[in-house]
Amino acid sequence: MLFNRLVKYFLDNRLVTFILFMMFLVGGIITAPFNWNLDFLPRNPVPVDAIPDLGDNQQIVATEWMGRSPKDIQDQVTYPLTTALLGIPGVKTIRSTSMFGMSFIYIIFKDGVEFYWSRSRILEKLNSLPPGDYSGQSVPLIPL
Repeated sequence: MLFNRLVKYFLDNRLVTFILFMMFLVGGIITAPFNWNLDFLPRNPVPVDAIPDLGDNQQIVATEWMGRSPKDIQDQVTYPLTTALLGIPGVKTIRSTSMFGMSFIYIIFKDGVEFYWSRSRILEKLNSLPPGDYSGQSVPLIPL
């Protein structure tokens, strides 16, 4: 009921509606957090905080070998890849997990290492490894 009366008031008094709209517009321009150079209006921008990325600088290598137990995956895929990837420059630590038919290797780099540079080094290292695993089976490597 109150809302209907308020809408009716603003529809009947268009000058008041226009003045209020212009006040909101000018107030928004004055407090906008952008770098606008407006000489005719004072500037009082609202400070904006950026949320930092606190996550580790990491890359993930996923392997898939369907139908194999976690022990087979760990012994024949995850451990050999983990030891081979330890030689990449800038690596802080490597964590891995093996499950039925899959494994994930999390390669965590030091803070100063650039994201795409680390991804390129991993791909170079994976391409330099001999194809397949130690049992003669083909294991697809999926860098994430």
